[in-house]
Amino acid sequence: MQDSSGKTIYVGKAKILRRRLQQYRNARRCKKHHKMRAILAEASAICFTACNTDLDALLLENELIRALRPRFNLAGAFSFLYPCIGLRREGLNLYLCYSTSPAEFGMFDFFGAFRSRALTREGFLALLEVLRFIVHREPTKSLSSFPRVRFSIVAGYRQIGDQWPPLLETFLRGESKEFLEKAVMALVEKPFARRHAADTQELIDTVMRFYRFEAHPLRKAMKDIGLSGKLVSQEERDGVFLRARHEPKFKKISRAKASPPA
Repeated sequence: MQDSSGKTIYVGKAKILRRRLQQYRNARRCKKHHKMRAILAEASAICFTACNTDLDALLLENELIRALRPRFNLAGAFSFLYPCIGLRREGLNLYLCYSTSPAEFGMFDFFGAFRSRALTREGFLALLEVLRFIVHREPTKSLSSFPRVRFSIVAGYRQIGDQWPPLLETFLRGESKEFLEKAVMALVEKPFARRHAADTQELIDTVMRFYRFEAHPLRKAMKDIGLSGKLVSQEERDGVFLRARHEPKFKKISRAKASPPA
């Protein structure tokens, strides 16, 4: 939908366009219909494109929202702010990076992109605290060689054991919770962690929330559509989930049709 100046103010998808427009015409003065009424108040023209499949329509919708950033579309409009988490190993040192600008940190191997900045940042900060109980954290002044970028955090640890980097990698890939399980066992041996059991448990829970709602769902979506690797670009992330929700259904149907009758 466009305003009187021709600027796109809203992008949406409809299986039956006439029915969808009727819903806008019938919008009432209630909280549920507030957005529809606001769009109608500014809309002067409607442009539409017919797509072959529902998935094609969803992908086009996502692409247009990212490109045009209509003011009535918030979800998905700012994919460039989707955060990533990176790892870098230097001898016995391990560095971690949280950033919405992974291209600025080419020295890191990144995982993601994840959607929720709040959930990912909280999980990352909790992860740093968990690691601080287990290994020695580097002082901030020793990280001066890394770029300082807005919405980015870098932390380093020294004398890291060989077991932790691969466990961290599979954890950030959303493949295994073994890192967290091993970390809990290591924390049991730390007097400070035992004395502050409630705070320690909150850290573990926060890291687990990140795995459950960000890392693992991303890995599952990538697997469903046959993607490998550690990183999906910020621009492609939403498209991966859209395809994962639709393509497996068609694959199952195709396999069922191909199977000979018993």
